[in-house]
Amino acid sequence: MPSSIRSCQLAVVGGGIGGLAAALAAARAGRTVTLVERATRFGEIGAGLQLAPNASLALDELGVLADVQRTAVTPPRLVMMDAVSGVQITELDLRSEAYRERFRHPYLVTHRTDLHAALLAACQAHPLVTLRTGRTVTRADQDDSDVRLHFEETNEVLTADAVVAADGLRSRLRQALVGDEDPVCSRYVAFRGALPADRMTGRMSQHAASEAVMVWAGPRSHLVQYPVRRGELYNQVAVFESDHYTPDSDDWGTEAELEERFAGACQAVRDALPLVSRDRRWPLYDRPPLDAWVHGRIALLGDAAHPMLQYLAQGACQALEDATALGRALEESADITDAFAAYAGRRRQRAGLMQTNARRFGEICHLEGTAAVLRNTLLGSRSADGFDDISWVWTPTAGTVTAAA
Repeated sequence: MPSSIRSCQLAVVGGGIGGLAAALAAARAGRTVTLVERATRFGEIGAGLQLAPNASLALDELGVLADVQRTAVTPPRLVMMDAVSGVQITELDLRSEAYRERFRHPYLVTHRTDLHAALLAACQAHPLVTLRTGRTVTRADQDDSDVRLHFEETNEVLTADAVVAADGLRSRLRQALVGDEDPVCSRYVAFRGALPADRMTGRMSQHAASEAVMVWAGPRSHLVQYPVRRGELYNQVAVFESDHYTPDSDDWGTEAELEERFAGACQAVRDALPLVSRDRRWPLYDRPPLDAWVHGRIALLGDAAHPMLQYLAQGACQALEDATALGRALEESADITDAFAAYAGRRRQRAGLMQTNARRFGEICHLEGTAAVLRNTLLGSRSADGFDDISWVWTPTAGTVTAAA
């Protein structure tokens, strides 16, 4: 017979950034929360990530912004470079008066593990949050009154009034509820990692010292660079489209292809390439926008709801927006199903636009030939404090359809 874990008002499945943020937001709204994570210990893999002002606003609402800022870097500029010619295309001044007046909150770059650690510590300190590891959800049974989660590792059953599925790109709960197809592979891969800042020399050292976010846009490829962890580490992400992708094989997007794709890049990019981490390659996936985020007493959040390509640097940012929207909805309504409906209503359209526009910006970034020249000319005419075209991304309350158009 299954044994019962004490019931809670809300169960969160998944202990990544989105899950921890959701648990913290719900607890701050006064709900008892049990978060279950399939790994035996909490942790986050990956390297750096960018937190635009919509994310730092969400972190402020969650009460952890100051903790994140202790290790994060506040870059002065976002710079797009032509990866072939080495010429600057455009930049945004993130310390200008125009930026501060428009967005109020800082643009941050941080190591993913540092953000995760800040959220984890806040959850551990909150009296309404219970954290349980080593529990993989195999089944969720629900009726009009509650949801019962079953686990692979134990015969326990967790009963909750409702469940938030924050279990990532390949969410088991999403698959059970939605039954959609596998995530869509973009045929692009990323090699990413952070290296000690003292390993850099020459032009790389100059870029790191500037603390700017550097985006080198090339034909079907790009390189992103920025400092993290108080400038002690330098994060690099090399992304390219593979010519050898096949859906039934893992033998594509190799190091040899990485070298081949960037062979025509300028000297600054070629100098950086040997220092890009090769420990792991990351195929890049997304999904089309989903209409139904709520299924009875189960709601999807983060990558389980809206996985997106990274070209707008909004994956983690949108998960944090999800969490704060959920927290506000739980504060406004005592009925958890009404709160779920309000949460999905506020978030679904905006997150869907992020998914589709991330794809489009990737296409713009990866243009080649005459199209790349036209891109450079058009973007080169914008001013460093002109934020009209990005403000809908960085402003959670912006009108979504009009702004995205």
